[in-house]
Amino acid sequence: DPVSPPRLGCGSMGGMLALPPAQGPHQVGCTDVMVGHTRQGLFLRLFYPCLPRAGATEPLWVPRPEYCGGLADVTLGRRWCSALLGIAIGSCKVPVSWNGPLKPHSGGYPLIIFSHGLGAFRTLYSSICTELASWGFVVAALEHRDHSAATTYFCSAEAGTEEWIPFRRVPQGQKEFYFRNKQVHQRVQECMRVLRLFQGIAGGRSVPNVLHQDWDLSVLKDNLDLTKVAVMGHSFGGVTAVLALVKEPSFGCAVALDAWMFPLENLLYPEVPKPVLFINTEKFQTPESVAKMKRLSSRNSQTRIVTVLGTVHEDQTDFAFLPGKLFSLIFSRRGTLDPHKALAITSRAALAFLQKHLKLQEQFGQWDELLEGVGDSVAPDAPFGRSHL
Repeated sequence: DPVSPPRLGCGSMGGMLALPPAQGPHQVGCTDVMVGHTRQGLFLRLFYPCLPRAGATEPLWVPRPEYCGGLADVTLGRRWCSALLGIAIGSCKVPVSWNGPLKPHSGGYPLIIFSHGLGAFRTLYSSICTELASWGFVVAALEHRDHSAATTYFCSAEAGTEEWIPFRRVPQGQKEFYFRNKQVHQRVQECMRVLRLFQGIAGGRSVPNVLHQDWDLSVLKDNLDLTKVAVMGHSFGGVTAVLALVKEPSFGCAVALDAWMFPLENLLYPEVPKPVLFINTEKFQTPESVAKMKRLSSRNSQTRIVTVLGTVHEDQTDFAFLPGKLFSLIFSRRGTLDPHKALAITSRAALAFLQKHLKLQEQFGQWDELLEGVGDSVAPDAPFGRSHL
């Protein structure tokens, strides 16, 4: 069918990217948190249930132009495309309330720590993070500093100078497994530090945000339930979530979106103590990767592997909501399933799983069938195409 020419500029009137509004009962707020003045610190975007506020501003989807440069380099291999990418997506907004006031919750919100994929960064999963927050979770979307992000930065103490950490490809002559395995272990350490950060805040520790946002982290003190913490991620972040269960007993379960299982050493599979929900796309996984997932499900009867039919790897990112022409320019192919439907399946399956394993008093059990691969567009461990990593 004919494709209308892309319109430049962006916003709720269509434009280049229209992220869907969340479907849950809570409005969603969002803020950025940077802690510490070295690369051993943390950088994350926080999504949380918020109070409605008149005239709330919406944050940019790509927070700064530097990220367009990183994306152009990683996805297109051409940094010169950065300006074009900036024109196409640079003014797109996320439909959440920037620095909106946290909605108090006497029982405390459960926490999800989210890990991004290779060549991504903290904001590229805004649709799934916003959706989960709208159902009553605080979601901390990390930006990893292991050179796997398209780019990232920290602010050193000297006059607040920014130091950028570029994406790094596997060095010539080095085996990819060893390079990626080191990264996945660093990523898990960062996930554990995020948990420690929130444990400190809950214990009354004052944590200064380097970014001086108009949002005080201490409001979280009595509004988090840190007995209910899950770890989640996409691709490289999916395997990060699996390894995090081995390293951190406080994580109750993991949700792995199209996990890239390659970087995890085999001897750790028997050590995964908690259940994992693997939500795969139809075109990404390899037989080797699925075999690794099945090893986990044979050890833990609560682990589930489902496949969302008609989807490709990028469908689990915000890129799914780009118009077809632009999507096809950046990625080789797109899925046949409507991205709104794919997001609904993914988030509902995750919510049902989280309710079960974090013991939440919610109504998410209505989506339990998705965990067994029952329903339109879902299948238990469906056939797979070849990986195109």
